[in-house]
Amino acid sequence: MTRRGAGRKFSFEFFPPKTPEGVAKLQDTVRQLGQLSPDFFSVTFGAGGSTREGTLSTVLKIRDAGHAGAPHVSCVASTRAQLAEVIAEYKGHGIRHIVALRGDMPSGLAAAGDFRYASELVAFIREQTGDWFHIEVAAYPEVHPQARRAQQDLLAFKAKIDAGANAAITQYFYNPDSYFHFVEEAHALGVRVPIVPGIMPINNFTQLARFSDACGAEIPRWIRLKLEGYGDDSASIKAFGMDVVTHLCDRLLDGGAPGLHIYTMNQAGPSSTLWQRLGL
Repeated sequence: MTRRGAGRKFSFEFFPPKTPEGVAKLQDTVRQLGQLSPDFFSVTFGAGGSTREGTLSTVLKIRDAGHAGAPHVSCVASTRAQLAEVIAEYKGHGIRHIVALRGDMPSGLAAAGDFRYASELVAFIREQTGDWFHIEVAAYPEVHPQARRAQQDLLAFKAKIDAGANAAITQYFYNPDSYFHFVEEAHALGVRVPIVPGIMPINNFTQLARFSDACGAEIPRWIRLKLEGYGDDSASIKAFGMDVVTHLCDRLLDGGAPGLHIYTMNQAGPSSTLWQRLGL
C-alpha cells in the first residue's frame, strides 16, 4: 500500500501563539507545512480554556489559508455552560472537527469543574450537537501518568470511544512496540476506530526531558544517554533525533498505523524533513 493511501490520515499540531512575533512565525509555518497537503492541523486549548480565543482565531487563520483546522477542547475546570458555549461557537463557525480532551488542571485551581473524564466531554458534545463533529480523543500507549493500572487506563480509553469518538491520537512515544501492544489490546476490547500515533520530533533534549517527565512519555534509556552525551552539540542532537524518529515512523507505517500526527512545537523544519525522509 502507498504510504498516503488506504484512508491514512497525516496531521500536524500547533499551539496558539501569545505574541505578534509568534503569530507571524506560525503563519509562516502553516504556509510551509500546508504545501505538504496534510489532512488537518489541530490547535491546542490551554488549561481551563485559557487560550480559548487564541485557539479559535488560530483555527480560523488556518482555514483562511485553505486548510482544515481542528480545535482542541479540554473539559477540566470548566462548567457545562462554558463548554456548551465553546462548542456552539465552533459549530457556528462551521468547524466540523474537534479534539476532545480532559486536559490539565490549571495551576492553583482546586475545583475540577463539571466533568471529571474526557468520556463525559465526548458524550456532552454528542448530546449538544449530534453527529456534527468528527471527534478525536487521546490515547496513552505507555499508560496515562495518573492511571493506577494499565487495564484501568485501557477501559477509560474504551469509554471515550463508546461515548461517540470517531478516532484517537496517541501521546508521543519512542517505543513502537508499546503502540502496537496498545492497539492490539484495544481491538480485543472491541475498539475499531483509527488510533493514530502521535510523533514528537527531537530537537532539544532538555525541553523533551521536561515534557516527558510531566506527561509520562518514556524516553528509552539508550536514547536518553545518547542525547545526554551530545551535551550542547545541538546539531548532533537534531541529527540523531531525526534518525530515531524517522526509524520509529517507518516501523509504525510498515506495521499498519493509520497515519501520523506530528507535534510541531510551531516549527516547520523538523516536520518537513521527517516528511521528506518518509517519502510522504
